[in-house]
Amino acid sequence: MASRVEQFAALVERQPGNELFRFSLAQALVAEGRGAEALPHFAACAEKKADWMMARILMGKLLVQLGRRAEARPVLEDALRLAVEQHHEDPERELRGMLAEL
Repeated sequence: MASRVEQFAALVERQPGNELFRFSLAQALVAEGRGAEALPHFAACAEKKADWMMARILMGKLLVQLGRRAEARPVLEDALRLAVEQHHEDPERELRGMLAEL
């Protein structure tokens, strides 16, 4: 039986432009402790959909976990802007806290 990573990797291979498959692949990679491999998939999602807050939040958190704080800051700031624009109060609070710690 194929792992979740293998399943979503196969879907991304067949439909590389499908951001939902890429997002799911990125999440599966993170779950397996392969965060560095997930970054380009989260980035592709964020690039394809300018208003996708969650892709940016997860990418920013991952960058922080990988010790890439300087790269995380603009990603998290962009996610915060989207949280405010989209009236997502809980993510806004979380992002403000994360940014204050960077």
